[in-house]
Amino acid sequence: MTTNKKKVFGLAFLTVFLWASAFPLTKVAQEQFTSIPLGFLRCSAAAIFLMIIGKLCHIRLPQKKHIPLFFVSGGLGFTGYMITFNTGILTLTSATSSIIIAVTPILTAIVASKLYKEKIKPIGWAAIASAFIGVLILLLWEGVFSINVGLIWTIGASIVFCGYNIMTRKLGAMGYNALEIVTYSMICGAILLGFWAAEGFQQLAGASTSHIVALLYLGAFPSATAYFLWGKAMSFAERTSEVTNFMFVTPLLSTVMGFIILREVPNMGTFIGGAIIICSIVVFNLKGK
Repeated sequence: MTTNKKKVFGLAFLTVFLWASAFPLTKVAQEQFTSIPLGFLRCSAAAIFLMIIGKLCHIRLPQKKHIPLFFVSGGLGFTGYMITFNTGILTLTSATSSIIIAVTPILTAIVASKLYKEKIKPIGWAAIASAFIGVLILLLWEGVFSINVGLIWTIGASIVFCGYNIMTRKLGAMGYNALEIVTYSMICGAILLGFWAAEGFQQLAGASTSHIVALLYLGAFPSATAYFLWGKAMSFAERTSEVTNFMFVTPLLSTVMGFIILREVPNMGTFIGGAIIICSIVVFNLKGK
């Protein structure tokens, strides 16, 4: 294995490990914080850490005319995502939530095929159909009339993060690098969540040390550090798929962490629907584009 491939492997695996840890740790933080104030505090902590990383890496300031685009990007990827993700995971296991979020790259590819005329092969469309069959199994496993509203919120999280991915591509085409995009998007996302600042600080004042540690971890590692490492992995990779393929591991890691940290045991619908979704994503990324 070449030095660059070792770096890509190490950085990408560490990134998905940190992202996977966000699922159970968010549930731990929600023992003290409500969904949207938690999103504000997590985004704010992440923005501070990213500004420190950005200062050390000498990132450029955004052009004034592009600031509204960063607000759109941050509004989708962080404000909208935090609201929908944190609300959804209240009633889901870490495993189910991570599997739904794993559909995001497929949604992104569908949107990109329309906006940028990127072609998807027939086997890719078959994989997309298969993935959504898996989602339906997750939605309807307990019965048609008992759809878990948390799944609807989490599908919303996947959709808004798809929008963030499209905005990232747009900003990247304008000459911004990955660290600049995530830093300024995170800052804008935190600003938009500022409506819940008072409530967030009030809850923070009454929080135990363990819940504050969980909050700081969520801001510093799955939010700030992970995105930085992901960008570094991309810079060393010869092909984007060398990095993005590691996302398949996230649901497995989050399921294991959910069991270890929270003693969560997924139901059979999660295993069946999840297996269909993950296989579909693997086929799509390997053969569908």
